[in-house]
Amino acid sequence: MANIKSVKKDVIRSRANREKNRIAKSVLRTSLKKFNAAVESGDKAQATAAYTAAVKTIDMSVTRGIIHKNNAARKKSSITLKLNAMA
Repeated sequence: MANIKSVKKDVIRSRANREKNRIAKSVLRTSLKKFNAAVESGDKAQATAAYTAAVKTIDMSVTRGIIHKNNAARKKSSITLKLNAMA
């Protein structure tokens, strides 16, 4: 462990941020899995609701700096294609 007080604080801060980022990524992956499960079940209404939740989660992840905006655009495009293919 570091000896400098500010570095010790940085270590604590980075651990807290790492945990927050880890949780946010987990929430993102879970929302995408729920969407994929809804698509697999074939229920259009459930898939639409899951799609809305997934897009919201993706957008929040970009805002918080968890994922890059191009990564988010790719994810949203992918799930939109899956949703449209159900019709």
